[in-house]
Amino acid sequence: MATVAEAIRVEPTGKALGARIIGVDLRTENDEARARRMRAALARHMVLCFPGQKIEGDDQIRFARMFGQADADFVGKPTFNEKVDADGPAKRGILFISNLKEDGKHVGALPDGEMHFHSDGAHRKSPYRATTLYAIKIPSRGGDTLFANLADAYDDLPPAMKQRVESIQVHNVYDTRLLVRTATDVSDERVSKAVHPIVRVHPDSGRRSLYLSRLMTHGIIDMSHNDSEALLEELFQHIEQPKYIYAHEWALDDLLIWDNRSVNHARSDFPANEERHLRRVTVSEPNHRAERSLHLPGREKC
Repeated sequence: MATVAEAIRVEPTGKALGARIIGVDLRTENDEARARRMRAALARHMVLCFPGQKIEGDDQIRFARMFGQADADFVGKPTFNEKVDADGPAKRGILFISNLKEDGKHVGALPDGEMHFHSDGAHRKSPYRATTLYAIKIPSRGGDTLFANLADAYDDLPPAMKQRVESIQVHNVYDTRLLVRTATDVSDERVSKAVHPIVRVHPDSGRRSLYLSRLMTHGIIDMSHNDSEALLEELFQHIEQPKYIYAHEWALDDLLIWDNRSVNHARSDFPANEERHLRRVTVSEPNHRAERSLHLPGREKC
């Protein structure tokens, strides 16, 4: 008789990244075999979709804990002056990505419009390891989430460019009110800021990937503004090529998880008069007690 882990099917999208996970009910308790299989699948495919999941917030938190430290406090819409996403004592946890309103006010964050490519938490000293997002209401069209494979993008760089970027560090800045890079005031002390290397090595797969985004990356350390902008724009155009991108068309009750260490994501526009309501739980780097052994992607059939 097949075990629960063996009954799970991992079906690659056939695109630049991503896989659908079939045969798992996320309302049930996790076991170590399932957790190892899911972590290995995420390391290999970078984005996982679990379709048809009838889950509540507690189920999503339990799911997130398979991958690290789930940020499990309920929070409301980010308040700009409180720097909700900054490192420190501010609450992080369940957040609604939503254009729904109560008493004339949005109940969640990022309500409308297209959003530039970014990696969740890149503006923090300790970025989010992964993000989970669950579809409660979706529009009839648009509102897709686009994912860019930054490991493949790094692999395809010419050797001279790989050498050039290997030791570069960049400023990452994020204003929680904005969806595009050009509107950000990097001098505003209220925005969250962090410096990170532009090349990262994934701790599980061992692959190098680029770590920059059009929304959040605002300058290269020790480089003139003009030279910095020229190089960043060259790299933005490189990582946003269609061959690196998978566009996820949401269905109700989809649960997605993606790896912020090797993936950027963006959002396409959708009709302003239609509802889009998704529940987000982020995954932070775990403490040592929460850490689990990981079967690397080459060691399992994912």
